[in-house]
Amino acid sequence: MASSQQFPHRDPSGASRVEPVLITEAEPSQGEQQRARKRRYVITMGIRALSLIAAALTYQVSVWLMAVFAVLGTVLPWFAVVMANDRPPKKRVDVNRYTPPRPDRVLESEKSARVIDM
Repeated sequence: MASSQQFPHRDPSGASRVEPVLITEAEPSQGEQQRARKRRYVITMGIRALSLIAAALTYQVSVWLMAVFAVLGTVLPWFAVVMANDRPPKKRVDVNRYTPPRPDRVLESEKSARVIDM
């Protein structure tokens, strides 16, 4: 986080700490993006492992429930890899373009103003 100034900030405990002021719209660093993708992959693969265990445990109870857990455990690795290789979406930048005011928003003095050219 880039900052040009730092302002003191009081915690609920009353301690004063310096908090940086954000001055840029920069994307997260490559390291932060990679950590987020790794975390997403580990969570997805953890859900897959739980699904396969649930499929093994529900085999005697319901074949349909076991099939749902087995399919989920089979499909999740593909989703995990796709999500781990995907980068975060780029921020949409709105271009500030001039648009003339609507006719009903123009002041009367501007409409009747005389222009004298020399």
